[in-house]
Amino acid sequence: MRYGYWLPVFGGWLRNVENENMQATWAYVKRLTQRSEQIGFDVTLIAELNLNDIKGVEADSLDAWSTAAALAAVTERIELMVAVRPTFHSPALLAKQAANIDHISNGRLTLNVVSSWWADEARKYGVAFEQHDDRYARTSEWLDVLDGVWKQDHFSFSGKYYRVEDNVLAPKPVAQPRPTLYAGGESPAAKELIAQKCEAYLMHGDPPERVRAKIEDMRERRSRHSLPPLRFGVAGYAIVRETEREAQDELRRITDVRQSAAGYANYQQWLAGTQLEQRVSLEDYSVSNRGLRSGLVGTPEQVSERLAQFEAVGVDLVLLQFSPQLEEMERFAETVIRRHSSVTAPA
Repeated sequence: MRYGYWLPVFGGWLRNVENENMQATWAYVKRLTQRSEQIGFDVTLIAELNLNDIKGVEADSLDAWSTAAALAAVTERIELMVAVRPTFHSPALLAKQAANIDHISNGRLTLNVVSSWWADEARKYGVAFEQHDDRYARTSEWLDVLDGVWKQDHFSFSGKYYRVEDNVLAPKPVAQPRPTLYAGGESPAAKELIAQKCEAYLMHGDPPERVRAKIEDMRERRSRHSLPPLRFGVAGYAIVRETEREAQDELRRITDVRQSAAGYANYQQWLAGTQLEQRVSLEDYSVSNRGLRSGLVGTPEQVSERLAQFEAVGVDLVLLQFSPQLEEMERFAETVIRRHSSVTAPA
């Protein structure tokens, strides 16, 4: 199992808790990322939104790509998974930018390809907002251009959305044949696209038995294309305490939903702009990416057992959220990562 976490570019993850003691600043994320690779974390996911989805649109948030470039220069081991939305980036220009950051990091850059969902953000930043399946059609072409310019010189492409002629991108990325492409989605269009054109499938939080069904479905889709097996990651919000009662007390605190919270309107837009397999509860509103459904709440023993269940159904990466991030990551590393690693290590 690899351990990852969402970089707190929004200054927190809880829509019902105003101050989580984690600032949306370069100083904080630099300190956090450097410490994380020292204590056993393997990946950080750097979300890309130009407005603050969690604390409200007036709140501070960090830019994903300049943050990733800066972190590449001040870290040594951790994988930098940067979210990228095709509607906000020309594919050939993004490929050049990503290749440069990949060299800065010596091959540690990966991409999380996300089809946009937030209509207000697109309007505020002057970007066209398309309907769901149109966004995925654009993403499919975008990935073809990205792959082509990374792998070939004098690459040309002509499609509905993009056109490049005789492209030259040098130097190519350090990671070969290309940086890993992660993506998530629950619509048929998303799953088919990922099965054909990505290396890894990321899932919202869900119990292991539901995740198993998703993995089986994606493995079957992948097999139709004669490609190497997909890798699988799942989101989760972790609460680890010495006793189950303490963990449940914290859970109640963070899910005290107030619909007047600053991020609620944005959340409703997300629901309207996506196609999900399940109905979403107000508890899910409290913590993004359905993180609480993964069930990583309890004692170190309980959380370690849950992680083992995910690993047994095919998950090889967990992408975690914590609050406050630095302090809770320290606790998780000390009580869970070391325990789980020792339990699953070969004899």
